[in-house]
Amino acid sequence: MEPSRSPLRFHPRVLRLSGRPDLVRAQLGGRRVTRDEAAPLRSDVSTDEITPLPAMVHFDAALGRHAYVGFKAGDELPIGRDAIRRAGIEVVVAGRRYGKGSSREHSVVAERAAGVRLVIAESFERIYRQNADNVGLYTSTDLSLAERIERGEAIGLDELLAGRDALAAEILRHGGLLAYGRARLRGDAIRAVPHDARDADGEAPRSLFHKIVARHALATQDTQAPATAGEGGFVRADLRFIHEYYTGMAAHLIERELGSDVALHEPETILAFEDHLSYVHASPAHVERGLVGDVRGLSDAHRAFVARHRLAAHGYLEPGLRAGDPRNAGSQGISHAIVAERYALPGQLIAGTDSHTPHSGALGCVAFGVGTTDMANAFVTGAIRITVPQVLRVEIDGPLAAGVTAKDVALHLLALPAIRAGAGVGKVFEFGGSAVRALATDERATLTNMTAELGGFTGIVEPDDETVRFVRERRGVDVAIEPWMKSDPGAAYADTIRVDGRALAPRVARPGDPGNGVELSDLATRPRIDIAYGGSCTAGKREDFDGYHAVLAWAAGRGLKVSPGVALYLQFGTVDVRDYCIRRGYLEAFEAVGATMLAPACGACANCGPGASTSAGQVTVSAINRNFPGRSGPGQVWLASPPTVAASAIAGEIVSFEVLRARHAAVAGTDP
Repeated sequence: MEPSRSPLRFHPRVLRLSGRPDLVRAQLGGRRVTRDEAAPLRSDVSTDEITPLPAMVHFDAALGRHAYVGFKAGDELPIGRDAIRRAGIEVVVAGRRYGKGSSREHSVVAERAAGVRLVIAESFERIYRQNADNVGLYTSTDLSLAERIERGEAIGLDELLAGRDALAAEILRHGGLLAYGRARLRGDAIRAVPHDARDADGEAPRSLFHKIVARHALATQDTQAPATAGEGGFVRADLRFIHEYYTGMAAHLIERELGSDVALHEPETILAFEDHLSYVHASPAHVERGLVGDVRGLSDAHRAFVARHRLAAHGYLEPGLRAGDPRNAGSQGISHAIVAERYALPGQLIAGTDSHTPHSGALGCVAFGVGTTDMANAFVTGAIRITVPQVLRVEIDGPLAAGVTAKDVALHLLALPAIRAGAGVGKVFEFGGSAVRALATDERATLTNMTAELGGFTGIVEPDDETVRFVRERRGVDVAIEPWMKSDPGAAYADTIRVDGRALAPRVARPGDPGNGVELSDLATRPRIDIAYGGSCTAGKREDFDGYHAVLAWAAGRGLKVSPGVALYLQFGTVDVRDYCIRRGYLEAFEAVGATMLAPACGACANCGPGASTSAGQVTVSAINRNFPGRSGPGQVWLASPPTVAASAIAGEIVSFEVLRARHAAVAGTDP
């Protein structure tokens, strides 16, 4: 049966997400607020705000009770539990870059379950909008629709879908991706597109990203091999991975739409991870809210799915323990970090249910995050939805100044006015230049990982001799860099950003958004800190621990310790990183200064372990990748590089390693 194309009528109760909490509450109480009254609309509404931590223990209709409970207007949280559903809100209006941050599909499922049918915003983050399509939640950038709906007008479906690619429109007409997949992606309806490994004579120059996509293209009855920017289609993946926060939802969706006995497509190419919840028993956010018991349901659902389909799995260090068990002491590692260390290869295409899947782009592969519905469909059909993005070239020439890391580069890019205005949203960030070529793979991974914060689709670095070294060192195998694995001269780019690495200095990002970057030397006052946290996928790699150790070994050698009143947490990203630090003798220095060592897990970065703040008055300096409101606890989170985090822990306030050494030299009367 063809889906309906009839005009849509919406309840005229519209919620404009104003920065004024009184106006938000007034709308929930039934008052109509005009666009002018609500101005300015909140921009940068993150998925952490739409569905904060307490909501993440649910993966079904119960999510509707929690929609927007983390939304921040001023210093208040004006939307309580069940408020959206009770108010009969069907239309939500916001500013720029709506749905930034985590790829969690919980947000769109929560909105839909709360009764929201249409979200209107000046612009959307890529993953959020695709997730919305997949669950049948309409989105639009036409702000005038809100007034028309308030007047009682019906909105034509074709008008609502204007500007969307043909595939997105067809998915929405079917009511979501799984319904579309059931109708259009069954059996032999999908076929691989043959592609010669050599570029055809006369073919237009292409970026490495587009070459890899072409080699993984699938054709269906509605789509051909996607090639043009903005064109929707499907690709196959060399690897698909999921972690325990999403597995239960994926299993629920598959069973609801397709039945409990469905077989997965090429299960040998699927990886499953338990990387978020191993420290939940020591997570202030979970313990204080009584969520530890609820979390076990996520873990149990994950393990049941893994067992049913016999998937390769990376779990807890103590395999027999469940989430919430106080004896649990970490996992084998963070999903996308393990994928880069043990699996990813140049030229591959990888999809994972995490916004930081681009981590593996450091090895010259196309790696991108998808929502749960996307992954559920890919599990069953092998087809992963993609809307071909434009490529943005980032040329970083150097050398980088002393003390400057890839994290400082990322914070510099995030603070650029064009990036803050959304110039990178949905685009591929292709990193190149002499400074990038000089970086080790771990540092390159920091850049590609944080394309999620830049709003990008993914990040990629052309593979080279450093890539060969990395794979040989980490896995003991040799990999060949084939001639085609580079962008062609003359490849088209949406724009080119040029950065002089010699002019960069250590940076931090002020609390609230990774884009709030400033050079450390420009801080008028040095914020005192309560917590210093070094870890996460972004900052839990070998090179990151080299940085922590350089600072802390220097401090230990001078009898210095973590400043009184400060807690320093260092958390390995994977067991391989832990073992590396043990072999190098790093733990002696870490223990000497008073650091608390944590086994691998996402930990405080995801509000899932020690290192997160417990009160609004606490100040954290953290090496994680994002600091949206509520992320890593209720306190104020400053983002910084690994050396700056370690130096700040010793100083008791946010400082660079250079400043720490200079201060000590001035007191001791010695050279830094």
